Amino acid sequence: MLGLMQDWPLLVHKIIDHAALNHGDREVVTRTVEGPIVRSNYAAIARRARKVAHALDRLGIKLGDRVATMAWNTARHIEAWYGIAGLGAIYHTLNPRLFPDQIVYIANHAEDKVLFFDATFAKLVEEIAPRLPGVELFVCLTDAAHLPKANIPNLVAYEEFIAGTDESFAWAEFDEHTACGLCYTSGTTGNPKGVLYSHRSNVLHALIAAQADAMALRACDAILPVVPMFHANAWAIAFSGPMVGAKLVLPGPKLDGDSICELLTTERVTMTAAVPTVWLALLQYLEKTGKTLPDMKRVVIGGSAAPRAMIEAFEKKYGITVIHAWGMTEMSPLGTLGTLKPHVEAMEHERQLDYKCKQGHAPFGVEMKIVGDDEAELPRDGKAFGRLKVRGPAVAKAYFRGEGASAFDAEGWFDTGDVATIDAEGYMTITDRAKDVIKSGGEWISTIEIENIAVGHPSVAEAAVIGVAHPKWDERPLLIVVLKPGQTASREDILGYLTGKIAKWWMPDDVVFVDEIPHTATGKIQKMTLRERFGAYRLPTAAA
Repeated sequence: MLGLMQDWPLLVHKIIDHAALNHGDREVVTRTVEGPIVRSNYAAIARRARKVAHALDRLGIKLGDRVATMAWNTARHIEAWYGIAGLGAIYHTLNPRLFPDQIVYIANHAEDKVLFFDATFAKLVEEIAPRLPGVELFVCLTDAAHLPKANIPNLVAYEEFIAGTDESFAWAEFDEHTACGLCYTSGTTGNPKGVLYSHRSNVLHALIAAQADAMALRACDAILPVVPMFHANAWAIAFSGPMVGAKLVLPGPKLDGDSICELLTTERVTMTAAVPTVWLALLQYLEKTGKTLPDMKRVVIGGSAAPRAMIEAFEKKYGITVIHAWGMTEMSPLGTLGTLKPHVEAMEHERQLDYKCKQGHAPFGVEMKIVGDDEAELPRDGKAFGRLKVRGPAVAKAYFRGEGASAFDAEGWFDTGDVATIDAEGYMTITDRAKDVIKSGGEWISTIEIENIAVGHPSVAEAAVIGVAHPKWDERPLLIVVLKPGQTASREDILGYLTGKIAKWWMPDDVVFVDEIPHTATGKIQKMTLRERFGAYRLPTAAA
């Protein structure tokens, strides 16, 4: 017997319609690419999204066609997303921080037909446009007065593109499992692979993200998503923010500490989200200027592990609760969030920090387990290390065009490529990427834990640990350090700081100081580049 409930498809455009109807005057504030801060609201966003859909429909874009965006977090970008999705086409985010060859590969692999882009990227688009034969129209997200003078074929200003279209244009009707968005992995090993989200998965993921023990989003929140929309749906905020009716504050292209601090303060932001490198810059700016963030309540930190010193600074110095998060493009992307369970909340703050440094526990909608080399599930005791596997309604079951099939097993589990522990309370800790873990004398060493502790040294700005060949132990850890401006430290200072904080056999065999550590287009440390650079490095303990 089936239930007698209405069939109400979970479609992304229903989110913006809900926001327009129930939170229509709630502000959407944008620091524009052109410079000024402009104000809109959900009612206007919804109307203009329908105009985008109508304009694309007139162009001949159909159900399932891919429409690319290469843009910052702005109101126009959000309008374009909802307009594309509401027509039944697929928004495809292009990461402008990738190399041009990678962008060309991704756009052609996706078979993009239109490219929306910010004027910031006009030179990049001009460079790659001749290599994108499938793109029929280039739409610059600006007005005619600010349209860049660039040698881009079939170029039109966004405001001209949607002029004269119908703001009451009817959304298309289709199944909730219809593809909605396409985002490619960063491609650290081989070509990037496409993750194809459905309307259903995006709506469910937005509901998951908004939960009280996830991002805890409410209509009274003012949210600043620093994490770009080209990083896996801006961690669901582009959907969950309108879903709850929260004020959105969109930073545009200016992501430095000064600019972010200004928006956090003037727009009275209560919740924000970004990768650790962004928060490192903000904390350094606050320390230098003595400014505070009186309205801020929560900060979500993900993308890579948040150092304990960073969590402590936010919570102890500025009174801002940190929610440590972990996820992947393949997970839409949220997988775990570090909110506190009742017994942890009752602990003293130092003990709570131990839990906050973990990646968190899975919300409803995410299943996870760790397995050994024999694929047998390992115990949830917080000690056993294993390959982390996940599944759920917002987790990929395959990559676009069937690539990378080995990451998915017959039972539907996706192998994340991470090595992790899960404790009895469900808190998960990433100890390494499988390709980055150091195996020394047959035992695993967590590079992430060493890095996070090293960053706590008052002179250290950033740290990375890689494995270097050793004649006796196979591999031993090398600690690579970037010092803060004007600070000094020696090898002995750093190793002395680590003493007693990690197992003796985890202690790096050497420390090297560099001016900068390379990062991927998504802000993660490029361990592969570091391994190439230090591939021939001879550790002092390797002497015969």
